[in-house]
Formats: sequence, C-alpha cells, structure tokens
Amino acid sequence: MHITITPIFAAILALIFVGLSMRVAGFRRREKIAVGDGGNAMLQRAIRAHGNFIEYVPIALLILAFLEMRNVGIYVMIILGALLLVGRCSHAYGISNPDETYTFRIVGIILTFIVIGVGSLWLLLTYL
Repeated sequence: MHITITPIFAAILALIFVGLSMRVAGFRRREKIAVGDGGNAMLQRAIRAHGNFIEYVPIALLILAFLEMRNVGIYVMIILGALLLVGRCSHAYGISNPDETYTFRIVGIILTFIVIGVGSLWLLLTYL
C-alpha cells in the first residue's frame, strides 16, 4: 500500500495554490484592501480562483490517495491526477479572466467532476 503518484500531484497542486494565494495577497497589497474585496472586480476574481481551488482539490486528492491505497493501477492514477491538474489550472485561468469566456471554467469543472465522480465510483467498486 505505497502511495507514490498522489504526492507528486499534491505537490504540484500545492505550488499552484501558493501561486493563487500570492496573487490574492498581491492584489490586496496593491489596492490596500485588507479584508473582503472592496468592490474590486479583479480582486474578486482572484479570491474566487483561490477559493474554488481549495474547495475542490482536497477531496479530489483524498480520493486519489484512497484509490492508490486500494492498489488501483498506476496509469489510472496518472490519468486522474493529470485530469485534476489540467482541470484546476483551466478553471483558475477561466475564472481569473475578465473577458467572461466560460470555456476554460466549464472545461475545468467538468474535468474536476470527472476525477471526483469516476474516482469515487471506482473506489466504491474496489470494495465490492
């Protein structure tokens, strides 16, 4: 029961999280907004990109780790991890974009839901 793939994706996603956090902090410092968003549209987008990331990534990583504990194949783990990584990057880019093109957001959430949904079902099936 060695977990070898999930930590790699967790580390990469953690670095993205730090980047999103620094982006929010930078907007706050530049705009002198300590709490809330002050009505600043770009800060609102940065906050939501950061918030949305942290709302979905932990449960997805837990599911990946549990799958790995159940000895799901390495290729399945790499595919699910890659889908999560691409999905979360796509969504963060889309939500940060003031042009309101939803394509990146839609792709991002679909990929994330695929990872969480397929991963959850696969995990349950390992117990049958």
